[in-house]
Amino acid sequence: MDDHRQDHRHDHDHAGHDHEHSHDHDHGHGGHSHSGLGHVHAPKNFGPAFAIGIALNLGFVGVEAAYGWLSNSMALVADAGHNLSDVLGLAAAWIAAVLVKRAPSARFTYGLRGSSILAALFNAVVLLVATGGIIVEAVQRFLEPAPVAGTTVMVVAGIGILINGFTAWLFASGSKDDINIRGAYLHMVADAAVSAGVVLAGLVILATGFDWIDPLVSLAIAALIIAATWGLLRDSVAMSLAAVPAGIDPEAVRAYLAARPGVRGLHDLHIWPMSTTEVALTAHLVIADAAHGRLFLKETADALRARFGIGHTTLQIEIEGQTACTLPKSCVA
Repeated sequence: MDDHRQDHRHDHDHAGHDHEHSHDHDHGHGGHSHSGLGHVHAPKNFGPAFAIGIALNLGFVGVEAAYGWLSNSMALVADAGHNLSDVLGLAAAWIAAVLVKRAPSARFTYGLRGSSILAALFNAVVLLVATGGIIVEAVQRFLEPAPVAGTTVMVVAGIGILINGFTAWLFASGSKDDINIRGAYLHMVADAAVSAGVVLAGLVILATGFDWIDPLVSLAIAALIIAATWGLLRDSVAMSLAAVPAGIDPEAVRAYLAARPGVRGLHDLHIWPMSTTEVALTAHLVIADAAHGRLFLKETADALRARFGIGHTTLQIEIEGQTACTLPKSCVA
Protein backbone atom coordinates (compact mmCIF):
# COMPACT_ATOMS: atom_id res chain seq x y z
CA MET A 1 0.00 0.00 0.00
CA ASP A 2 1.37 3.40 -0.95
CA ASP A 3 2.48 6.06 1.47
CA HIS A 4 0.77 9.40 1.85
CA ARG A 5 3.47 12.00 2.43
CA GLN A 6 3.27 15.71 3.00
CA ASP A 7 6.30 17.96 2.77
CA HIS A 8 5.45 20.98 4.89
CA ARG A 9 8.76 21.57 6.65
CA HIS A 10 8.32 18.08 8.09
CA ASP A 11 7.03 14.73 6.82
CA HIS A 12 4.20 12.47 7.96
CA ASP A 13 3.75 8.83 6.94
CA HIS A 14 0.24 7.43 7.18
CA ALA A 15 -0.82 3.91 6.36
CA GLY A 16 -4.02 3.26 4.48
CA HIS A 17 -3.71 5.93 1.76
CA ASP A 18 -3.15 5.30 -1.92
CA HIS A 19 -2.20 8.90 -2.88
CA GLU A 20 1.00 10.81 -2.28
CA HIS A 21 0.83 14.57 -1.80
CA SER A 22 3.45 17.26 -1.54
CA HIS A 23 2.52 20.55 0.07
CA ASP A 24 5.09 23.30 -0.27
CA HIS A 25 3.98 26.45 1.54
CA ASP A 26 5.81 29.74 1.60
CA HIS A 27 4.28 32.31 3.90
CA GLY A 28 7.12 34.79 3.66
CA HIS A 29 8.84 33.77 6.93
CA GLY A 30 12.57 33.53 6.49
CA GLY A 31 12.36 32.92 2.77
CA HIS A 32 11.02 34.29 -0.46
CA SER A 33 7.48 34.64 -1.65
CA HIS A 34 7.00 35.06 -5.38
CA SER A 35 4.42 36.75 -7.52
CA GLY A 36 2.98 35.51 -10.76
CA LEU A 37 3.76 38.96 -12.12
CA GLY A 38 7.48 38.35 -11.58
CA HIS A 39 9.86 36.99 -8.98
CA VAL A 40 9.73 39.26 -5.95
CA HIS A 41 10.53 39.17 -2.28
CA ALA A 42 7.89 38.95 0.42
CA PRO A 43 5.53 41.96 0.44
CA LYS A 44 7.02 45.03 2.07
CA ASN A 45 5.34 46.95 4.85
CA PHE A 46 3.69 49.95 3.22
CA GLY A 47 1.78 50.92 6.37
CA PRO A 48 3.63 54.24 6.85
CA ALA A 49 3.16 55.06 3.15
CA PHE A 50 -0.58 54.48 3.43
CA ALA A 51 -0.84 56.59 6.61
CA ILE A 52 1.09 59.49 5.11
CA GLY A 53 -0.76 59.29 1.79
CA ILE A 54 -4.21 59.26 3.40
CA ALA A 55 -3.40 62.14 5.76
CA LEU A 56 -1.92 64.36 3.04
CA ASN A 57 -4.69 63.71 0.55
CA LEU A 58 -7.52 64.09 3.04
CA GLY A 59 -6.19 67.48 4.10
CA PHE A 60 -5.67 68.59 0.52
CA VAL A 61 -9.21 67.56 -0.50
CA GLY A 62 -10.73 70.19 1.77
CA VAL A 63 -8.37 72.92 0.59
CA GLU A 64 -8.76 72.10 -3.09
CA ALA A 65 -12.55 71.81 -2.98
CA ALA A 66 -12.86 75.17 -1.19
CA TYR A 67 -10.59 77.02 -3.61
CA GLY A 68 -12.18 75.28 -6.58
CA TRP A 69 -15.58 76.55 -5.50
CA LEU A 70 -14.28 80.07 -4.85
CA SER A 71 -12.38 80.23 -8.15
CA ASN A 72 -15.25 78.70 -10.13
CA SER A 73 -12.93 76.02 -11.55
CA MET A 74 -14.62 72.78 -12.59
CA ALA A 75 -11.21 71.22 -13.14
CA LEU A 76 -10.19 72.02 -9.57
CA VAL A 77 -13.43 70.73 -8.07
CA ALA A 78 -13.22 67.59 -10.20
CA ASP A 79 -9.65 67.07 -9.03
CA ALA A 80 -10.80 67.38 -5.40
CA GLY A 81 -13.49 64.77 -5.99
CA HIS A 82 -10.98 62.46 -7.59
CA ASN A 83 -8.62 63.05 -4.70
CA LEU A 84 -11.37 62.05 -2.27
CA SER A 85 -11.83 58.78 -4.15
CA ASP A 86 -8.09 58.24 -3.77
CA VAL A 87 -8.39 58.47 0.01
CA LEU A 88 -11.03 55.75 -0.14
CA GLY A 89 -8.88 53.67 -2.47
CA LEU A 90 -5.80 54.04 -0.27
CA ALA A 91 -7.82 53.01 2.78
CA ALA A 92 -9.10 49.89 0.99
CA ALA A 93 -5.60 48.95 -0.15
CA TRP A 94 -4.21 49.48 3.35
CA ILE A 95 -6.89 47.32 4.94
CA ALA A 96 -6.16 44.57 2.42
CA ALA A 97 -2.41 44.83 3.06
CA VAL A 98 -3.13 44.18 6.74
CA LEU A 99 -5.66 41.40 6.14
CA VAL A 100 -3.32 39.35 3.93
CA LYS A 101 -1.10 38.82 6.97
CA ARG A 102 -3.89 37.21 8.98
CA ALA A 103 -3.20 33.58 9.84
CA PRO A 104 -5.34 30.85 8.22
CA SER A 105 -8.32 29.56 10.16
CA ALA A 106 -10.54 26.51 9.98
CA ARG A 107 -12.97 28.40 7.77
CA PHE A 108 -10.55 30.64 5.83
CA THR A 109 -7.88 28.04 5.12
CA TYR A 110 -5.81 30.43 3.03
CA GLY A 111 -6.22 33.22 5.55
CA LEU A 112 -7.48 36.46 4.01
CA ARG A 113 -4.89 36.69 1.25
CA GLY A 114 -7.58 37.15 -1.40
CA SER A 115 -8.57 40.50 0.13
CA SER A 116 -5.63 42.11 -1.69
CA ILE A 117 -7.16 41.03 -5.02
CA LEU A 118 -10.55 42.44 -4.01
CA ALA A 119 -8.93 45.73 -2.99
CA ALA A 120 -7.18 46.02 -6.36
CA LEU A 121 -10.49 45.41 -8.13
CA PHE A 122 -12.20 47.94 -5.86
CA ASN A 123 -9.53 50.52 -6.64
CA ALA A 124 -9.92 50.03 -10.39
CA VAL A 125 -13.70 50.42 -10.19
CA VAL A 126 -13.49 53.50 -7.94
CA LEU A 127 -10.99 55.12 -10.30
CA LEU A 128 -13.27 54.58 -13.28
CA VAL A 129 -16.38 55.77 -11.43
CA ALA A 130 -14.59 58.93 -10.26
CA THR A 131 -13.36 59.51 -13.79
CA GLY A 132 -16.92 59.15 -15.05
CA GLY A 133 -17.94 61.91 -12.64
CA ILE A 134 -15.21 64.16 -14.04
CA ILE A 135 -16.48 63.56 -17.59
CA VAL A 136 -20.08 64.35 -16.66
CA GLU A 137 -19.13 67.60 -14.93
CA ALA A 138 -16.83 68.64 -17.78
CA VAL A 139 -19.59 68.13 -20.35
CA GLN A 140 -21.97 70.20 -18.24
CA ARG A 141 -19.38 72.97 -18.03
CA PHE A 142 -19.08 72.93 -21.83
CA LEU A 143 -22.83 73.53 -22.03
CA GLU A 144 -22.75 76.21 -19.34
CA PRO A 145 -19.31 77.91 -19.48
CA ALA A 146 -18.25 80.11 -16.57
CA PRO A 147 -15.24 82.36 -15.87
CA VAL A 148 -12.32 80.72 -14.08
CA ALA A 149 -9.77 82.30 -11.72
CA GLY A 150 -6.69 81.00 -13.50
CA THR A 151 -4.05 82.09 -10.97
CA THR A 152 -5.78 80.47 -8.00
CA VAL A 153 -6.32 77.32 -10.02
CA MET A 154 -2.62 77.09 -10.91
CA VAL A 155 -1.38 77.61 -7.35
CA VAL A 156 -3.71 75.08 -5.72
CA ALA A 157 -3.22 72.49 -8.44
CA GLY A 158 0.56 72.98 -8.21
CA ILE A 159 0.41 72.03 -4.54
CA GLY A 160 -1.60 68.98 -5.59
CA ILE A 161 1.17 67.88 -7.95
CA LEU A 162 3.67 67.93 -5.09
CA ILE A 163 1.42 66.05 -2.66
CA ASN A 164 0.27 63.40 -5.12
CA GLY A 165 3.70 63.03 -6.68
CA PHE A 166 5.29 62.46 -3.28
CA THR A 167 2.62 59.93 -2.28
CA ALA A 168 3.05 58.07 -5.59
CA TRP A 169 6.79 57.89 -4.92
CA LEU A 170 6.07 56.19 -1.59
CA PHE A 171 4.39 53.31 -3.45
CA ALA A 172 6.63 53.21 -6.53
CA SER A 173 8.88 50.43 -5.25
CA GLY A 174 5.98 47.97 -4.93
CA SER A 175 3.92 48.99 -7.96
CA LYS A 176 5.44 46.38 -10.29
CA ASP A 177 5.23 43.38 -7.98
CA ASP A 178 1.94 43.80 -6.13
CA ILE A 179 -1.23 44.71 -8.02
CA ASN A 180 -2.80 46.03 -4.81
CA ILE A 181 0.08 48.47 -4.33
CA ARG A 182 -0.11 49.23 -8.04
CA GLY A 183 -3.71 50.32 -7.52
CA ALA A 184 -2.66 52.77 -4.81
CA TYR A 185 0.24 53.96 -6.98
CA LEU A 186 -2.01 54.54 -10.00
CA HIS A 187 -4.44 56.53 -7.86
CA MET A 188 -1.65 58.91 -6.91
CA VAL A 189 -0.15 59.14 -10.39
CA ALA A 190 -3.61 59.82 -11.83
CA ASP A 191 -4.18 62.61 -9.32
CA ALA A 192 -0.78 64.14 -10.07
CA ALA A 193 -1.66 64.05 -13.77
CA VAL A 194 -5.03 65.68 -13.12
CA SER A 195 -3.36 68.42 -11.06
CA ALA A 196 -0.80 68.98 -13.81
CA GLY A 197 -3.60 69.30 -16.32
CA VAL A 198 -5.38 71.80 -14.10
CA VAL A 199 -2.21 73.91 -13.89
CA LEU A 200 -1.97 73.81 -17.67
CA ALA A 201 -5.61 74.81 -17.99
CA GLY A 202 -5.11 77.76 -15.65
CA LEU A 203 -2.07 78.91 -17.61
CA VAL A 204 -3.88 78.75 -20.96
CA ILE A 205 -6.94 80.50 -19.54
CA LEU A 206 -4.76 83.35 -18.23
CA ALA A 207 -3.07 83.69 -21.62
CA THR A 208 -6.15 83.42 -23.84
CA GLY A 209 -9.22 84.03 -21.70
CA PHE A 210 -10.81 80.88 -23.13
CA ASP A 211 -12.72 79.40 -20.18
CA TRP A 212 -13.72 76.33 -22.20
CA ILE A 213 -10.09 75.16 -21.87
CA ASP A 214 -10.93 74.13 -18.28
CA PRO A 215 -13.46 71.36 -19.14
CA LEU A 216 -11.47 70.38 -22.24
CA VAL A 217 -8.41 69.60 -20.14
CA SER A 218 -10.63 67.69 -17.70
CA LEU A 219 -11.83 65.45 -20.53
CA ALA A 220 -8.31 64.87 -21.82
CA ILE A 221 -7.08 63.86 -18.36
CA ALA A 222 -10.09 61.59 -17.86
CA ALA A 223 -9.15 59.75 -21.06
CA LEU A 224 -5.59 59.27 -19.79
CA ILE A 225 -6.81 57.94 -16.45
CA ILE A 226 -9.12 55.43 -18.17
CA ALA A 227 -6.24 54.23 -20.35
CA ALA A 228 -3.95 53.80 -17.33
CA THR A 229 -6.62 52.09 -15.23
CA TRP A 230 -7.70 49.57 -17.83
CA GLY A 231 -4.74 47.28 -17.15
CA LEU A 232 -5.42 47.34 -13.41
CA LEU A 233 -9.07 46.48 -14.00
CA ARG A 234 -8.20 43.66 -16.41
CA ASP A 235 -5.60 42.10 -14.12
CA SER A 236 -7.68 42.39 -10.96
CA VAL A 237 -10.75 40.85 -12.64
CA ALA A 238 -8.60 37.99 -13.95
CA MET A 239 -7.11 37.40 -10.50
CA SER A 240 -10.54 37.45 -8.85
CA LEU A 241 -11.59 34.72 -11.32
CA ALA A 242 -8.52 32.61 -10.38
CA ALA A 243 -6.90 33.00 -13.79
CA VAL A 244 -3.28 31.96 -14.23
CA PRO A 245 -1.21 35.10 -13.40
CA ALA A 246 0.01 36.93 -16.49
CA GLY A 247 3.67 36.31 -15.67
CA ILE A 248 3.32 32.52 -15.74
CA ASP A 249 3.12 30.38 -18.89
CA PRO A 250 0.83 27.45 -17.97
CA GLU A 251 2.07 25.38 -20.91
CA ALA A 252 5.66 25.80 -19.75
CA VAL A 253 4.65 24.61 -16.27
CA ARG A 254 2.81 21.64 -17.77
CA ALA A 255 5.82 20.77 -19.93
CA TYR A 256 8.17 20.92 -16.94
CA LEU A 257 6.00 18.65 -14.80
CA ALA A 258 5.44 16.18 -17.64
CA ALA A 259 9.20 15.94 -18.18
CA ARG A 260 9.99 15.09 -14.55
CA PRO A 261 11.69 11.69 -14.08
CA GLY A 262 9.18 8.85 -13.86
CA VAL A 263 6.14 10.96 -14.79
CA ARG A 264 3.93 9.11 -17.31
CA GLY A 265 0.99 11.48 -17.29
CA LEU A 266 -0.31 14.78 -15.93
CA HIS A 267 -3.83 16.05 -15.38
CA ASP A 268 -5.95 18.37 -13.24
CA LEU A 269 -3.33 21.12 -13.35
CA HIS A 270 -4.53 24.35 -11.73
CA ILE A 271 -2.53 27.56 -11.21
CA TRP A 272 -4.14 30.54 -9.50
CA PRO A 273 -3.28 33.61 -7.41
CA MET A 274 -3.83 33.24 -3.67
CA SER A 275 -3.17 36.95 -3.27
CA THR A 276 -1.62 39.73 -5.32
CA THR A 277 1.85 38.38 -4.51
CA GLU A 278 1.41 34.61 -3.99
CA VAL A 279 0.63 31.86 -6.49
CA ALA A 280 -0.65 28.32 -5.85
CA LEU A 281 -0.57 25.16 -7.95
CA THR A 282 -2.25 21.76 -7.73
CA ALA A 283 -1.69 18.86 -10.12
CA HIS A 284 -2.06 15.09 -10.40
CA LEU A 285 1.08 13.30 -11.58
CA VAL A 286 0.80 9.74 -12.90
CA ILE A 287 4.05 7.83 -12.27
CA ALA A 288 5.25 4.34 -13.12
CA ASP A 289 5.82 3.08 -9.58
CA ALA A 290 5.91 4.12 -5.94
CA ALA A 291 9.68 4.52 -5.79
CA HIS A 292 9.49 8.31 -5.98
CA GLY A 293 9.44 9.80 -2.51
CA ARG A 294 9.93 13.03 -0.67
CA LEU A 295 13.07 14.07 -2.57
CA PHE A 296 11.23 13.93 -5.91
CA LEU A 297 8.37 16.02 -4.54
CA LYS A 298 10.62 18.54 -2.83
CA GLU A 299 12.80 18.99 -5.91
CA THR A 300 9.71 19.53 -8.04
CA ALA A 301 8.23 22.09 -5.65
CA ASP A 302 11.55 23.93 -5.32
CA ALA A 303 11.91 24.10 -9.10
CA LEU A 304 8.37 25.43 -9.54
CA ARG A 305 9.18 28.19 -7.07
CA ALA A 306 12.51 29.06 -8.68
CA ARG A 307 11.41 28.82 -12.34
CA PHE A 308 7.86 30.11 -12.24
CA GLY A 309 7.43 31.95 -8.93
CA ILE A 310 4.87 29.42 -7.64
CA GLY A 311 5.34 29.29 -3.89
CA HIS A 312 2.43 27.08 -2.80
CA THR A 313 2.53 23.69 -4.55
CA THR A 314 0.33 20.65 -3.95
CA LEU A 315 1.09 17.52 -5.99
CA GLN A 316 -0.94 14.31 -5.94
CA ILE A 317 0.84 11.16 -7.05
CA GLU A 318 -1.12 8.42 -8.82
CA ILE A 319 0.50 5.06 -9.57
CA GLU A 320 0.03 4.09 -13.18
CA GLY A 321 -2.42 1.18 -13.53
CA GLN A 322 -3.15 1.05 -9.79
CA THR A 323 -4.51 4.35 -8.54
CA ALA A 324 -7.76 5.56 -10.04
CA CYS A 325 -8.37 9.30 -10.05
CA THR A 326 -11.47 10.11 -8.05
CA LEU A 327 -12.21 13.29 -9.99
CA PRO A 328 -14.98 13.23 -12.62
CA LYS A 329 -13.57 12.99 -16.12
CA SER A 330 -15.25 16.24 -17.03
CA CYS A 331 -13.21 18.01 -14.34
CA VAL A 332 -9.84 16.61 -15.34
CA ALA A 333 -7.72 18.77 -17.60
